[in-house]
Amino acid sequence: MATRKADVLIIGGSSIGLNCAYYLLKSGRQVTIIEANEIARGNASGNAGHIVPSHIIPLAAPGTIGNALRWMLNPKTSPFGMKVSLDPKYLWWLIRFALACSEANVQRAIPPLNSLGQLSARNFSQIIVEENFYCHYQEKGLLFLYKTVKAFEGAKREAELMRRHGIPAEILDKAALHEREPAAQDDVLGGVHFTGDAHLNPALFLKLLGERVRLMGAEVFEHTPVTGFDVTGGKIRTIKTSAGDFEANEIVLAAGAWTPLVARDLKLNIPVQPARGYSLTMSATQAMPRHALLLGERSVAISPMGDLLRLTGRLELSDIDRTVSAKQLAGIERATREYVHLDEKLNIHETWAGLRPTTPDGMPIIGRSPRHNNLVIATGHAMLGLSLGPGTGQVVAELVNGQETAFDLSPLRVGRF
Repeated sequence: MATRKADVLIIGGSSIGLNCAYYLLKSGRQVTIIEANEIARGNASGNAGHIVPSHIIPLAAPGTIGNALRWMLNPKTSPFGMKVSLDPKYLWWLIRFALACSEANVQRAIPPLNSLGQLSARNFSQIIVEENFYCHYQEKGLLFLYKTVKAFEGAKREAELMRRHGIPAEILDKAALHEREPAAQDDVLGGVHFTGDAHLNPALFLKLLGERVRLMGAEVFEHTPVTGFDVTGGKIRTIKTSAGDFEANEIVLAAGAWTPLVARDLKLNIPVQPARGYSLTMSATQAMPRHALLLGERSVAISPMGDLLRLTGRLELSDIDRTVSAKQLAGIERATREYVHLDEKLNIHETWAGLRPTTPDGMPIIGRSPRHNNLVIATGHAMLGLSLGPGTGQVVAELVNGQETAFDLSPLRVGRF
């Protein structure tokens, strides 16, 4: 079989890969996408669909370890779980994560996460308008709900921090909260409304984006896993796949939680740990929420999507395994009923599990490989793979084209590990 030639070859066809393809095509590059499964059907398609420039605090932050340990004492309601393993790479990841749960890491992470989040939010708005995508996109913000004074007081302090970094945040007392969101249960005592956030149906958005990049000229190879690489002189010469070999001027590795497996021959330290999450999608309920919501003490996301409602939750450090757990879905539903009015009987359309690619310091990896002059890595976005997709796509296109990037990417370089 003859070797196929490509200008820019993207490994991965979910949110990050498709956004990279979109911006590279817009810049005039020719693009080939290789996807082990189907494009637009990856781990962002079933998530909450929240576009959250407000999320500038990394997962690795002070208090995260203590919260995780407390949550694990009550597995029925815990939004967190982790596998038990003596695998050295997994233990190393856990140690690095524990060390990163510091104020210093938060201060390092806020500038790049803020810049990337704001860029992505602007790009989402532009894509929706320019491409005329109908995917239930709404710029109504993200409303956090709280039931305990302790959690609400902590949320107020965090909102003040957000404001200092230019994130619009409105603190709502009980009366104001219930006026704004009538679907909330009576004992919800307050909330914080991040009015610069938005939400959409991620499966619809990614489907439309996948169709658009094909129309723009992208060549797409689905069900085509990468099996290896040939590297000489600091350059990837050949990408080996189940459909034959490829040669490319530039390569973008955007394989999400699978990135370390895909890159195992490249001698790179890419500490991405899969973290499983779940969602259940149902018909619209009688007391349909007006806003995208996040349940403060339970870390469950609620997303109205036209005539559908989606509940999303749980973060489990896991293996590469997308098995749906009925037990965890029941826990998500139970937590939701504590905060908002749901119908007694739900008409479930879909249950889903996906893997978030999570780094030990809670920041994505975006940058050129330190060992390969024609490889750009874009992975590790954790729960923000959809939200940060368009911004990542733009800066990756700028990197590939040798242009100045929209903001300083050095805090996100792979070499920091």
